[in-house]
Amino acid sequence: MASSAITIYNKAKLNLFNATDLLNGTAANWRLALVTSSYTPSAGDAGHEVWADVSANEIAAANGYAAGGGALTSVALSGPASGVIKFTSAAFVWTASGGSIAAWRYGVLYYLGTLNSKVNPLLGYFTGDSTPADIPATTIGNTLTFTPNASGILTAS
Repeated sequence: MASSAITIYNKAKLNLFNATDLLNGTAANWRLALVTSSYTPSAGDAGHEVWADVSANEIAAANGYAAGGGALTSVALSGPASGVIKFTSAAFVWTASGGSIAAWRYGVLYYLGTLNSKVNPLLGYFTGDSTPADIPATTIGNTLTFTPNASGILTAS
């Protein structure tokens, strides 16, 4: 007799994220870093796993951008709500001062610290432009803002 696929209970989804600590680490340790077009994302099974796999491609620390990126605030893991678990944060803003923040292509989200025996594990990346193309330098006095999607940075349903 053939059985159906297993249906995961909604609260079990939240419990799985909490058990691994991947999304429930110290909220202040979540980072958003900007990297150049010299970075080639590798998100497959044998792909990148930790910040050290990416960091050589980070934009220069200068003019309002700090090495390692910025610390996300209001990081939250919530749910289930209609069967969806959501990981999100508040918007993050860099302000160019003393010069321009360098051009970039990818934003990379990672955890600063050790989780599950991984040092600075990666969560994901996004392109700043859907083409993809480089995002031009942010000139002095202007802001560069990362606003998570209303659905969250990551969801599980």
